[in-house]
Amino acid sequence: MTRIALYPGSFDPVTNGHMDILHQALALSDKVVVAIGIHPGKTPLFSFEERVELIHSSARAEFAPDEASRIEVISFSGLVVNAAREQGAGILVRGLRDGTDLDYEMQMAGTNGTLAPDIRTIFLPASPNVRHITATLVRQIAKMGGEISAFVPEPVVEPLRQRSWAGA
Repeated sequence: MTRIALYPGSFDPVTNGHMDILHQALALSDKVVVAIGIHPGKTPLFSFEERVELIHSSARAEFAPDEASRIEVISFSGLVVNAAREQGAGILVRGLRDGTDLDYEMQMAGTNGTLAPDIRTIFLPASPNVRHITATLVRQIAKMGGEISAFVPEPVVEPLRQRSWAGA
C-alpha cells in the first residue's frame, strides 16, 4: 500500500521553509501531493502554473532524483479533506514554526478530524534555520528590493525578483 501525504498551502512563493517541511514529509511517505489552494477572492503573485514549476524546479535542485520524483502538485479549491480523499491521501502534513501556528493548526486538525476521521494530520516542526520564514515576509522583502536568496530556493530567486519589481 502506498502511503500518500497531502501538503496543502498557497506556496506563493515556495520558500525554504516549505522545502524543509516537504523534505520531512517525503521521509514519512511514499508520495507527497503538494496541494495549492486556489481562492477566487485572492490574487496570487504567481499563477498556479508558475507555482507548480517553481515547486518542481526547487525540488529537482534540492532533493535527490528519487525524492523529487515522488512529488506531485495539484490545485484545490474546496475543503482540504476532500482534496486529500480525491488523491488517496491518508495524511495531511502541516508545518509548525511556533506556538501561534500550533494553536491555529490544532483547531484545523480537530475540525478536519471531525470531517474526515480516516485522515490523520501530522505536524512537522520547521528546522531552526527556516523557522522565521513566511511567504508573506518574503514577498514584502522582495517588493522592497531586499535580498531574498536566504529565504527561497535558488530557482525562485530570479522569478520572485522580477515579479516583485514589476509589481512595485
